[in-house]
Amino acid sequence: MNTSPACCANRRSRGRNYEAELQRCHPEGLPVEFGDYHPLKPIMVTDTKTRRGARKGSTSSSSSSSSSAPVDPLSSMLDGTDPLSMFAATETSAPASHSSSVGDLGRKRRVKEEEALGADFEPWSTKRGEILARFTTTEKLSINLCMGSDGGKAPNPGSSAVSEKVRTRLEELDDLEEGSHRELLNLSQQDYANRIEELNQSLKEAWSSDQKVKALKIVIQCSKLLSDTSVIQFYPSKFVLITDILDTFGRLVYDRIWTMCSDPRPLPDSFTVEDVNDTAKETCLNWFFKIASIRELLPRLYVEAAILKCNRFLSKSGIQETLPRLTAMIRGMGDPLVAAYARAYLCRVGMEVAPHLKESLNANVFDLLATFRQISGDSVQKQLHLQKVEVPAYLTLYSPAINWILQCVAYRAPEPLLTEMMERCKMMANNALLLNSIMRAFRPEFVATRATDFIGMIKDCDESGFPKHLLYGSLGRSLACADPPESERLTILNEAWKVITKVRNPQDYMNCAEIWVEFTCRHFAKREVNTVLADIIKHMTPDRAFEEAYPQLQSVIRKILTYFHDFSVLFSMERFLPFLDMFQKDSVRVEVCKSIMEVFIKHQLELTRDPVILNAMLHICKTMHDSVNALTLEDEKRSLALLIISFIRMVSFGRDFEQQLSFCVEARATFCNLEPVLVQLIHTVNQLAMETRMVMKGNHSRKTAAFVRACAAYCFITIPSLSSIFSRLHLYLLSGQVALANQCLSQADAFLKAAVSVLPEVPRSISVEGKLRSSESFLLDFINNFLATLLVVPDHPEHGVLYLVRGLLNMVQDYTWEDNSDAKVRVYISALPLLAAMSQETYLYSIPKVDSNETLYGGDPKFVSEINKLCETLIGQILDHLKTLTRDEQSVRRQSALAFSLFGVLLAHGDLRNNKLSQLSINLWNLSHKHGHCETRISIRTLESIRHQAQRPDMAHLSDTIQRLALQSRT
Repeated sequence: MNTSPACCANRRSRGRNYEAELQRCHPEGLPVEFGDYHPLKPIMVTDTKTRRGARKGSTSSSSSSSSSAPVDPLSSMLDGTDPLSMFAATETSAPASHSSSVGDLGRKRRVKEEEALGADFEPWSTKRGEILARFTTTEKLSINLCMGSDGGKAPNPGSSAVSEKVRTRLEELDDLEEGSHRELLNLSQQDYANRIEELNQSLKEAWSSDQKVKALKIVIQCSKLLSDTSVIQFYPSKFVLITDILDTFGRLVYDRIWTMCSDPRPLPDSFTVEDVNDTAKETCLNWFFKIASIRELLPRLYVEAAILKCNRFLSKSGIQETLPRLTAMIRGMGDPLVAAYARAYLCRVGMEVAPHLKESLNANVFDLLATFRQISGDSVQKQLHLQKVEVPAYLTLYSPAINWILQCVAYRAPEPLLTEMMERCKMMANNALLLNSIMRAFRPEFVATRATDFIGMIKDCDESGFPKHLLYGSLGRSLACADPPESERLTILNEAWKVITKVRNPQDYMNCAEIWVEFTCRHFAKREVNTVLADIIKHMTPDRAFEEAYPQLQSVIRKILTYFHDFSVLFSMERFLPFLDMFQKDSVRVEVCKSIMEVFIKHQLELTRDPVILNAMLHICKTMHDSVNALTLEDEKRSLALLIISFIRMVSFGRDFEQQLSFCVEARATFCNLEPVLVQLIHTVNQLAMETRMVMKGNHSRKTAAFVRACAAYCFITIPSLSSIFSRLHLYLLSGQVALANQCLSQADAFLKAAVSVLPEVPRSISVEGKLRSSESFLLDFINNFLATLLVVPDHPEHGVLYLVRGLLNMVQDYTWEDNSDAKVRVYISALPLLAAMSQETYLYSIPKVDSNETLYGGDPKFVSEINKLCETLIGQILDHLKTLTRDEQSVRRQSALAFSLFGVLLAHGDLRNNKLSQLSINLWNLSHKHGHCETRISIRTLESIRHQAQRPDMAHLSDTIQRLALQSRT
């Protein structure tokens, strides 16, 4: 840069030619040949394994990179020999120890068996929790146990004859049946479940302590409890709890025998009888002998079913022969409910161990159908009368058992069998209980294809024993998974809704309507869905019935949102918003609004200005906002704010900027309690001002100039309402930059002055993610950003030269910094490059159509003189501070760092042809290295940079300076 001698004499900062410096900083581009190694070029690594035919110890490898390329440190891990693979290979190749492998192999066996059924088979475990929750009682329960006089006698170890062993075990079982009784009375449902769980644990403890007969006694006594129907409405839950114990026992027996066959090698999953040793066979046979000696039918059946799988150890066709026998044994049970659940357990075990043996499962179904006539018999009716249980409630007790049996039979069954089941149901005068289970158990596709036939069967059912709305509920579940013929869909919906709308009990109505809403949304448009919503409102509004049905009503909303992603259609439904008004409990209403917002954000991909959408979404967002109070958790506030912000970002009025600003004004009044939303609105308005500038290409008309000033006024009014002081600081600065870009000089000046005035309010510590942290680093970052902006801000004609810079530095001077802090001095050091840049005739950057100080003053000597005076003052303050840092080791380290920082600033921005500056820079270098606290590596690089600059003609004076800069060793 060419400058006059007078100007050079006055200036303390060196002249800069920014364009030339930028060109020198550009890296030199070198062409890269295709075959050359390049650090970003991908390295292809292949397996480095010994090939067949190669001599021992030789390996071969290939790589697409050249041989001279450096070895990729990760490539050695790509040949399959990483530590985890090596560990797995070692585990596989090493002989598995008997104690550690049995449990793992047992788990693998169970996984394989589950896979044999396929992922489309719903396991029993998914139904267990539902049954326990559904079938409850408030009546007192009892447990009648006969646990014997001792823990079980061990057989004589010296006896080897089989007959002696059998006699001993029979004596133990006799002792079991003749032992002392223990009856637990007046148990609540939870106490009963806890006691059963204790028995389950006792079973495991007895087994682990080798008291096998005691374990069997526990299982037998628990099985006997399944004959007790004194609290009949609890029976399904009792069945679930007790069969858990049977499952545990069956698993323990099978694993024990399997372990006996796994010595020395583990028994394969596909083992045959020939693979089983004699000891294991004898043990297995003894178990079946013990069970055959149980006198009562019910426990004998359940316990043998529990160890059904053990037949694999004795005979190839053992399971196939045993299943029909156990099926026939159930026919001897007089209580139809007890028999139904016994068949369910047999089907459950049968599906686990032999899913291919469908004949016995089918026989259970036909036996079950034959026992339906018992339900209307005298003995059952008398029992219901004594327990005061209505017939519909009694029939629902059969549902879990029948549903499970039919699910097992229908699994991958041919259509002729399913059709036969339908025909049998018709022959039984369309028994409602059976028809309901058929629709629940059969494949949805099968039911959907014959939906019209099922509706006809439902019409012909007797409603006294099993309400028809439950049947339509089961049909609706199937139709939610599979589509009926298109021509029949409207007829199906009309027939179903005729029945549903007549249901008087609100809870029953809602349970059924919730299911059919999905069918309606899936296959019909907004008119039909609107009709359904109107009907739900009609049924649930009287007596505020909706207050008891919030979960079902929420489910309705979720299903509608699943199928309706066009929110202009959704909100144009007349009954949708009135439907939302039924959610009058605050927590539920907010959850519903959040679910709507989440779907809107996910599926509303285009910006919108649709008034229907905007009015509805503003209503929903206002509902969420108004739920915020003093007790609302910060995480909840943050979650709500993010949802509302996402909505605001989706609103766009295109080129109608005034309408966009009006929307932001309305949103500010609506969401005043959520600070992140206000911050977003300020960003939105600033973006609006910049879009206006872009449209006008920087040449504002009178109208657009007034508009951007209105945007600035919006921000200036809104920012003070924020509680976060750093949010205010950053937004004042950002808004000032936007105002400056739009040539609103007075507004920009007001923003920057406001930012300076807020600085004294900054606390010494702030909360960051719930933890108190020093605010010093955040404040320094802000001030540096502020200083960079001041370069392009012109001085106010009425406030003197550099009034904003002086104002900022005065605030920094008066601010109460932390004890032993160098922050103030660091601000002074950061201000020096700004002042040096301001003294240039051409600034490093500028804003179009805004005259900065370079234009206002044009390098005027008085202006440069003011800058030099301010620089001298700052340097004097810095040097005074450096003199105080001599008290201890820590102070000396801080002195070294500050001195080196100031040296760097003088080197980069000062004119070192000035003797005073040159001598000062040398003194600072020596001070920073005096005590050996400066990084030697950084010092060496700095010297190399100075040498490089000294080679330029305009920087030759640095040659003298570098001769006087020396490195000092650490001592």
